Amino acid sequence: MSRICPLYSGSTGNSTYIAAQTGGILVDVGASMKGICYALERAGGSYDEIKAVVITHEHSDHIKGLEVFLSKTGAKLIASTDTLETLRNMKKIPAGTQVLPIDDTAAEIDGIVINRFPTSHDCSGSSGYTFLLPDGKKISVCTDLGVVTEQVHNAVKESDAILLESNHDIEMLKNGPYPPYLKVRILSDSGHISNNACAAELKELFKGGTTRFILGHLSQKNNTVMLARSVAEAALMDLGARDNKDYTLSVALPTDNRVTVI
Repeated sequence: MSRICPLYSGSTGNSTYIAAQTGGILVDVGASMKGICYALERAGGSYDEIKAVVITHEHSDHIKGLEVFLSKTGAKLIASTDTLETLRNMKKIPAGTQVLPIDDTAAEIDGIVINRFPTSHDCSGSSGYTFLLPDGKKISVCTDLGVVTEQVHNAVKESDAILLESNHDIEMLKNGPYPPYLKVRILSDSGHISNNACAAELKELFKGGTTRFILGHLSQKNNTVMLARSVAEAALMDLGARDNKDYTLSVALPTDNRVTVI
């Protein structure tokens, strides 16, 4: 039985738990060791089953607890070559950590095959990931991207489940409290994708057979759960699809999220 649960999601911290019968993996460690352990327990897991930590990029909301978690667990560290170099320069990799660069070649951890794809974010080596689990299920995690490129779509298509960014409502962002430079950054092709861009990709994924969707990395200032969900549901309704009948849709909260069983 394969599972995915966003332990933390949003600008204050991000970490996603992916589990198979053979073991578990974390995507990002954007919270304290104590917080991660508590969240894992609520999701039905434990820190000692985590065999590897996969990092999307080096922004603080994705690596806040990385150094301590690696030190305490001895988990392997997987990331793009560029991200690993940055983490070394930041002194975030404890001595003795087994480091596995992943760029164009897959990595395998206890029967879970991990593939990386590049995302368009404002740092070098930013990544999304797909996970092929021993039972044949495919899970994708794709946040922090300014645009859904053809390469991104081709990587995540035919996923059984996906955590996809639905960061902001465009009008809320434009009329919100952020300074102009930050609005420009978020709206750029190296920023974050909107509810509308996310919904457009959900339609294409649904056509290809994906039926389990998790909306993630919502802005607390420029979005709401209701807005993100309603835009996604409306897009899928255009295809005649109904929630909890033809697909399942959840919105990742900052903490205390439910497990999606694949």
